[in-house]
Order: sequence, then C-alpha cells, then structure tokens
Amino acid sequence: MNPKIDAYLARNPRWQAELTELRRIALQSGLVEELKWGVPCYTLLGANVALLHVFKEYCAILFHKGALLGDPAGVLVIQTANVQAARQIRFSNVQEVLKKEAILHAYLAEATELERSGAKVEFKKTSAFVVVDEFQARLGSDPQLNSAFTALTPGRQRAYLLYFAGAKQAKTREQRIDKCVPAILAGKGLDD
Repeated sequence: MNPKIDAYLARNPRWQAELTELRRIALQSGLVEELKWGVPCYTLLGANVALLHVFKEYCAILFHKGALLGDPAGVLVIQTANVQAARQIRFSNVQEVLKKEAILHAYLAEATELERSGAKVEFKKTSAFVVVDEFQARLGSDPQLNSAFTALTPGRQRAYLLYFAGAKQAKTREQRIDKCVPAILAGKGLDD
C-alpha cells in the first residue's frame, strides 16, 4: 500500500468509502499501487493497467486498455466520445462497488493478462480526425504552419484537431487556431 494513496483518499471524503473498497480490490489483483496524474494508478511492470478517479456525480475505476476487455457484464463506459482505449466502471455508492466485486476481480485479471500479453489498442490514425475548414485553410495558405503541424507527433496533432473541432462557431474556431499557431510553430503540443 502506497502512503500517497492514503493522502489522496483523505482529500476525497465524498468518495472515500467507495475508493477504499476499489483500492482493496485493486490491491488483491497483485498490481503495484502508484500515484500518477494525482490519482491512484495500478501497474504491472511499470505499465498502467487501471486507475481510480472521482467526479462530481460518481467515482470510477478506469482500465487503460478497456477497449480490449470482453465486458460480459456490460458495465464498461466510454468516458467521452474522443476516448479510444480507456473504459471505466462508474459507482455512485459503496454498495455498488461491493455488488460488482466479482466483476471487478475478473476485469482486473483480464486487464492484467492483456498487459502481460503485450496486446495493443488500435488507435484511429490522425488522418481519420476532422480538420475543420478554418484550420485547413490556414494550413493551405501558410506553408511554414503546415510544415510545423506535420512535424508534430500524431498525439499532438490529434489534440489540436480535437480542440479546434470542439468549437461550435467558426469565430471560436478561428480564435482557437490564432491562439495555438505560435505553439504549433514552436513544435509544442496543446498542453505543453
């Protein structure tokens, strides 16, 4: 048991009982408990298998390669439309955690085996993401920006494309693009 996780639990009194039970179940799987991204993360030989996190309406266990899990119980949820690999099981009270304990043990065992096997999630290619018209026009009219964007890692490209496409109005998309052009030219990602 990692003492940093004790501090995390203390900072989350609303979900403390649920997180305590999820932690107990995760530790029984034989995974190593670490604090990553400020949340409890369970790893196998340094590879992320699952993590616990909280939201206003629920807490959850997230499986990093959840898209590869069989999900015979039908409990896995895709957090947002843009998530490709991860899946979570959500809980709103401790009784739900206890009721799904056997499912959690089975899913953690399957997730651990997937990690041991080296299984990989097939991600959508960057070319499959929408390039909003405003950004396409900028890329077409600015060869330096086009070269800089092309030189970014696929993950950084996808982050920008999702950010630009997330704006509903053309004016907002243009403002986002204007704001991001200096970072793209500097070879930086959206969150760098």
